[in-house]
Amino acid sequence: MTGSTRAPLTAAEATDVVADPWRVIADKLVAAYRTGSMVTGGEFVTRIIAAAEEADHHPDVDLRYGSVHLVLTTHSAHQLTEADVALANRITGIAAEMALEPLPAPVSQFDLAIDALDIAAVRPFWSAVLGYKEADEKEPVDLTDPSGRLPGVWFQQMDEARPERSRMHVDLWVPHDVVHERLRAAITAGGQLLSDDHAPSFWVLADPEGNEVCLCTWQSRAD
Repeated sequence: MTGSTRAPLTAAEATDVVADPWRVIADKLVAAYRTGSMVTGGEFVTRIIAAAEEADHHPDVDLRYGSVHLVLTTHSAHQLTEADVALANRITGIAAEMALEPLPAPVSQFDLAIDALDIAAVRPFWSAVLGYKEADEKEPVDLTDPSGRLPGVWFQQMDEARPERSRMHVDLWVPHDVVHERLRAAITAGGQLLSDDHAPSFWVLADPEGNEVCLCTWQSRAD
């Protein structure tokens, strides 16, 4: 890569240069490693912190009993940059040195979408009841958990009331290279494909009772 270490990258550019097992999910790079114990996980996190301090760029780290989950994005830019890829690849090297394997299940992220006729009227309620804050206008959601742990919420404008249809749905972000497998599994499990008009950005599916979920990837989205 050339230029500033914090030069912006599109999702496609980041995907091309980041090492496995990192994947682009929405506007983030994510990965998870199996550690097998808290002690090994702590050693891994300690080495990640040292690399992050050296790079002056810091991931979100979730240390669990047998695994470590990682998220990278450049918060000041509200997008991926070369700094994210560089640190992700450095962490991949640390994991290889420690003989750590990625978790077998692909990483994912979900947001909650709420359909509304009057978004300005319903937004304060959801902010209050969830204890969320208003997201920055550059973020892909409208409300965020201040702790950064719970899913984001965004509001979708309705043209008219649709009482026969669910007014909420989950947006599940998955790696672009596993989405078709997930689609097949969902349909085999009794789901139905409602729309692929916006694929490969997202597919709309529903369970047998009509409850909806969108499977989302970074592909074909405006940078």
